[in-house]
Amino acid sequence: MIFITAKFRVRPADAERWPEIVGAFTEATRAEEGCLWFDWSRSLDDPTEYVLVEAFRDPEAGGQHVGSQHFKDARMTLPPHLVETPRIVNFDVPGVDWSELGELSVDQS
Repeated sequence: MIFITAKFRVRPADAERWPEIVGAFTEATRAEEGCLWFDWSRSLDDPTEYVLVEAFRDPEAGGQHVGSQHFKDARMTLPPHLVETPRIVNFDVPGVDWSELGELSVDQS
């Protein structure tokens, strides 16, 4: 799978509305056949920073995402709400799901 994490520093005036601003883009991406997940979180330390964790089934699915109309639209509509270019980590990793964090194993009994 293609595993991507990106940090978005949002303009303070838009920080509370960011989930609404990216709502249509998020919904359309999650509906893509090759999207495994597309999840936003907000930093506990910086209320203007949002972190996107996303994964796509394979490089082809990632390419389809980047070629989609909603991605092209986001390239035009999101930057005015940002204070800097988002930072990204992108890896091709084996599997198609999360692994367990064994060091914090929870006893289910």
